[in-house]
Amino acid sequence: MSGNGKVAIVTGAGSGIGRSVALALLKEGYSVALAGRRQEALDETVTLAGADGERALAVPTDVSDEASVGALFEKTCERFGRLDLLFNNAGLNAPGIPLEDLKVEDWKAVVDVNLTGVFLCTQAAFRVMKAQTPMGGRIINNGSISAHAPRPNSSPYTATKHAVTGLTRSTSLDGRKYDIACGQIDIGNAETEMAARMKDGVPQANGRIEPEPLMDVSNVASAVVYMDSLSLDANVQFLTVMATKMPFVGRG
Repeated sequence: MSGNGKVAIVTGAGSGIGRSVALALLKEGYSVALAGRRQEALDETVTLAGADGERALAVPTDVSDEASVGALFEKTCERFGRLDLLFNNAGLNAPGIPLEDLKVEDWKAVVDVNLTGVFLCTQAAFRVMKAQTPMGGRIINNGSISAHAPRPNSSPYTATKHAVTGLTRSTSLDGRKYDIACGQIDIGNAETEMAARMKDGVPQANGRIEPEPLMDVSNVASAVVYMDSLSLDANVQFLTVMATKMPFVGRG
């Protein structure tokens, strides 16, 4: 099918938020490179796109590995010729156990994906976007409500999401000379496989286990599409989209 001429890379595109955003971008006419660890999950996303899947490229990728990220961007440019949007979405969590019991290797694994992975993809995007004609593009980082406030027993995830906020700001500043805009979307309780447990009850700051409201993940996809609908002389620096009644705003 004919597209709108814009090219995107979506990491973590084999499930959840990444899949929803990739499908929304394909529906809008983008050509999309789908990055994720599992080929079969990426292929399923392509299948779900229907006819729009003709503009999709599934690339198994480990975002924490520099060579794997390099191959993702090389294959994207070989297939589509340029890059207009990078959605840094791939993420990993650690077991929800007390901080003092967390294994160092679990900490490092979260940092490798949630922070180093975002940096490696951003670096690769800079190299492509500053060299193409017309120059520039947009990078959107998936932050999280955890970029503002932690959940109990979430030190690796929360620390990396706070760090992503700093990387978003630095990227936004360093990208100006290349017409690269960078913003961050902070998401709270989108209904995905990962967040389904919220319905059954999750630990609260007061020690109780309580269920939390969820929102349809399509709201996240719509927000990302909106953020990239702006011309490159405008930028949504930070956007929070969350289940209206989740216990984020208020006192515990």
